[in-house]
Amino acid sequence: MPDCLIIDDEAEIASTICEYFELFDVSCEYATDYETGLRIAQEKQPSLILLDVNLGGRSGFTLCKTLRESSDVPILFISARNTDDDVLTALGVGGDDYITKPFSMVVLLAKTKAMLKRSAIAPIGEPIGKPTSEQIGKLIREPIGKPIHEPIGKPIHEPKEIIRFGSVEIDRDSDRVSRNGVPVKLRPLELKLLLYLFDNRGRRVTKDELLEKVWGDTFVGEGTLSVHIRHLREKLESDPKNPHYIKTMWGSGYMFEALS
Repeated sequence: MPDCLIIDDEAEIASTICEYFELFDVSCEYATDYETGLRIAQEKQPSLILLDVNLGGRSGFTLCKTLRESSDVPILFISARNTDDDVLTALGVGGDDYITKPFSMVVLLAKTKAMLKRSAIAPIGEPIGKPTSEQIGKLIREPIGKPIHEPIGKPIHEPKEIIRFGSVEIDRDSDRVSRNGVPVKLRPLELKLLLYLFDNRGRRVTKDELLEKVWGDTFVGEGTLSVHIRHLREKLESDPKNPHYIKTMWGSGYMFEALS
């Protein structure tokens, strides 16, 4: 499974990005047309897709919608088209971010690594490697497990709370969300954004703070944040245009309305 799949009808750009990424240990493949890109994405299941909007006579927007029918793989649009409508369309069909051509390879690599880190199943840290003799001695000396006198029925960990506001319920243990008892599908970043706002309810949270704490990527644009907020409102608010929970603090950020 490659780290990254680039789908761009300009072969020189796609191959150059691949070559550059490989220098920094980001495994990469590329496709230069819609059908090949879709086939590789489905067969090899890359960790991230860089997708051009224009794919010859086909649309990257359409390809993104097709991929979203069966996959939550992060998708970063790369395009020479830079209007607000293009950015909003890209994010609206399921894209995670958008970068315009021409772009710096350094910035593209930084975005790519940040998105790969966010989508990783396990946290990225130092390699585990072999234990030292000191670590082995510590393991031998220290008992494993609970003392025998502890109650047998004690849970391994404390269950996480169930969050409820209005008709919405979130089980933090399973990341399941429902509204009026009906399951609501939130993408990982949408759920992370919602929980961050909820955990800071009653406080104005700036856009910069959300981009740093939720995305962990200072290169993400405000348009990406705005689209994710809109999606949350559409899925959770009874009237998305007049939100009851996720309030806009004009010019500064957002606030989750404190619950009474």
